Amino acid sequence: MKKILIVAVMALISVAASAQKFAHVNYGELVQLTPAADSARASLAAAQKEAEETLQSMMDEYQSKYQQYQQKVNTWTAAIKESKEKELMEIQNRIQETQQSISGELQHMQNQLMAPIVDNVQKTVEKLAKAGGYIYVFDVSSLLYIDSTQSKDLTPDARKALKIPADRTLESLQAEIQAQQQAQQ
Repeated sequence: MKKILIVAVMALISVAASAQKFAHVNYGELVQLTPAADSARASLAAAQKEAEETLQSMMDEYQSKYQQYQQKVNTWTAAIKESKEKELMEIQNRIQETQQSISGELQHMQNQLMAPIVDNVQKTVEKLAKAGGYIYVFDVSSLLYIDSTQSKDLTPDARKALKIPADRTLESLQAEIQAQQQAQQ
């Protein structure tokens, strides 16, 4: 009797395990291709361009003062020469501090802009998973192998829910970004 009960329990566990549903998505693709990510990239690019202009202005100031220093160094007294060298060092330090500050601010801005996008993709995937009765949804970028007969790809459904055009791919996005960068240069 005990053996029959153990066999029955094992059979139920086996059936339950095989009835579990698994799914996977390409999470990075969804985050990068969502229309809101385009807006975030545009805002970040505008801030980056403004930062580059600020840095260029500072570097132009340094170059101008350095050229003046080189032209007149032989005519200055030691005190003026020392003062000008100190001024050049201060400008260099200010440029370095500004570069570091800008880098941190741009990273913070990117995090702020992407947070709602990541959250929206997460909620969309969760909604699809719950609606489909999936117990696990894996990100394909962190898996070595997926058996597509036992795991459903939710990426196409998520793309529709996120209003990502069917013909938009990571490759087409990369081409768009490169074209924008070339147009700016």
